[in-house]
Amino acid sequence: MGTVDINSEMTGSVWKIVVETGQRLAQDDTIMIMESMKMEIPVLAPEDGIVTEIAVAEGDPVTEGMLVARMSREA
Repeated sequence: MGTVDINSEMTGSVWKIVVETGQRLAQDDTIMIMESMKMEIPVLAPEDGIVTEIAVAEGDPVTEGMLVARMSREA
């Protein structure tokens, strides 16, 4: 079992977090929704796993490459 860091692919702000720590996700489930230039862009789970950390809060500014969440891989 390993961890997967989920980094922002853009600069913007966290509009809405839709998961909780401990929640099981399937690949491509939405973790949070970012807002940039009046567009809403979902941040998706890159693989199946369990959310172990949400590193940002709703309304936080985010830069490209910044850690926004962490998951553990399914065993």
